[in-house]
Amino acid sequence: MKKFSFILILVLILATSCRKDMVERSITPYTPDVPSHFPAMPIPAENPMSVEGVELGRQLFYEEKLSRDNTIACASCHKQEYAFSDNNQFSQGIDGQFGNRNSMAMINLAWQEDFFWDGRDETLEEQIIEPVIASHEMDQSWAQTIQKLKAEVEYRNQFFTVFGVEDFDSTHVAKAIAQFLRTLISGKSKYDVMYKYQNSLPLTAEEQEIYNNITVQEWAGMDVFFSLSAGDCLHCHDGALAQVNMFANNGLDASFEDDPGRMLVTGNPNDAGKFKVPTLRNIELTAPYMHDGRFSDLGEVVNHYSTGLVESSTIDPLMEFAHQGGVQLDAQERQLLITFLKTFTDQQFINNPDFQDPNK
Repeated sequence: MKKFSFILILVLILATSCRKDMVERSITPYTPDVPSHFPAMPIPAENPMSVEGVELGRQLFYEEKLSRDNTIACASCHKQEYAFSDNNQFSQGIDGQFGNRNSMAMINLAWQEDFFWDGRDETLEEQIIEPVIASHEMDQSWAQTIQKLKAEVEYRNQFFTVFGVEDFDSTHVAKAIAQFLRTLISGKSKYDVMYKYQNSLPLTAEEQEIYNNITVQEWAGMDVFFSLSAGDCLHCHDGALAQVNMFANNGLDASFEDDPGRMLVTGNPNDAGKFKVPTLRNIELTAPYMHDGRFSDLGEVVNHYSTGLVESSTIDPLMEFAHQGGVQLDAQERQLLITFLKTFTDQQFINNPDFQDPNK
């Protein structure tokens, strides 16, 4: 009898110890703060957003344990002060290694249809998987990553709370980070007020005050931007998102041996030199520019489209002034265009405490 009692007590102790780091599941649906002039946010049915999921994703976004030597996090190459891009031409990964493409800004990703400069991943969740195992980035197997995370009681509790699983894996990590990234919404710039006014949408009291302070130069720059005979920028950068989901060869080079871009994914020679069109939101903060970070400031970008276009067999037909080197803006038009591009800057976005490192 005593032996039976001892065994029973031992079983109870073991059972309790196995569950002590688990918490009762209770999740709160998360409602994204989508600006009124934005399209509805598409959220995948297999990864609904929750307050707890977003918070877990934020912690993982800043978690250096995702890298082999515990020194690099997602946030290392996507910094909030630069609109979640990198101010370096190429980001530095494990052992001082560098890639060959500039880190893209993480802005309004919920509305994106393809990811990476070449669009090789179709979902945000898929995109998150790659940097961890890339040898020049975090250089760590997902098995090792999960082992590190499972060693933390708090992470075990959070994954159980959010996903109802004890044996979580890379897909759960990707889903959590994706939930956080979908909250990185930028829609409170001066451009948003200008866009709403131009489309006869009502302004809030705060927006009306911003509207009253829009300068003549900013309005004139907007005219240059959207004019088909001047900036001719609207084909690739239009609408509330300031972006068209497409791949384009924008006249950077005559040949593409070093980086064929979209062709690496499709295998189609007609896609050589084509790259994903990025958003212009917060462009003032996301230098250097282009897929390879070749331009250091907005002046160089505007000069490229004005006089620096290079023709090639796959150049986008929308680059209709390529035969003359560009749209040929004069000095005043170039400056007005730069002035307008700065209206895309969203100070609330880069200072939002909900996006910051939770450990600081």
